[in-house]
Amino acid sequence: MFKASWPLPDNVAIAMTNRHGGVSKPPYDSLNLGLHVGDAAADVMANRALLPTAHSIQSPLVWLEQVHGTDIIDCSRLTTADIASPHIGDGSYTNSANSALAIMTADCLPVLLCNNAGTEVAAVHAGWRGLCDGIIEAAVSKFSSPATELIAYLGPAIGPDAFEVGAEVLQYFTEKHPQATDYFKPHGAKYLADLAGLAQMRLALLGIPQMYCANRCTFSDSDYFSYRREQQTGRMASVIWLKS
Repeated sequence: MFKASWPLPDNVAIAMTNRHGGVSKPPYDSLNLGLHVGDAAADVMANRALLPTAHSIQSPLVWLEQVHGTDIIDCSRLTTADIASPHIGDGSYTNSANSALAIMTADCLPVLLCNNAGTEVAAVHAGWRGLCDGIIEAAVSKFSSPATELIAYLGPAIGPDAFEVGAEVLQYFTEKHPQATDYFKPHGAKYLADLAGLAQMRLALLGIPQMYCANRCTFSDSDYFSYRREQQTGRMASVIWLKS
């Protein structure tokens, strides 16, 4: 589990897993939480069942079928049966303690959001495409609190010295925000992109003043699953929830 001494509102809790502490066999060893990667479903479900006890999560977990889009699922009024149903999207939001919001990553950037009052939370899966297309903006729009009262927590993701992308990715970002070029470094015929830096830029443009970043590279740190490093691998989870 990734642990950081980040300040949190009293009513908000977060958890971020690494690859250790589960039952999955190689190459998914061992705490793989993704059902879509080829791992045995029974092992994945056993791993998911470990999270509530390990992290004192009292509310049912909402898992998403992530598609690198910008849809945010509003979980505020979901029933227990609804929570167990598949939800296609790349982020979730709630202002209720009825659910714990989980997103899965293996190089993409997990972004967890809450308000200062501890009454609203959101979880976002920010791969480069979703980030460029506005997944963070879509999540922030769900909050009734203004952006100036929000806090963002950025978990482990592929780092700026490992995330190689083509010139088209640079173009996509700079077409929306010319200043995004500051987060790309030439690397032969390609570029190295700073995914966390790009997310922080977008958060700052929204007016969010408080941001905390893990600064942990999943590609270079073997304690984490990394799709770029291994291709066939598992998924970590980042979870945020309201205690009451």
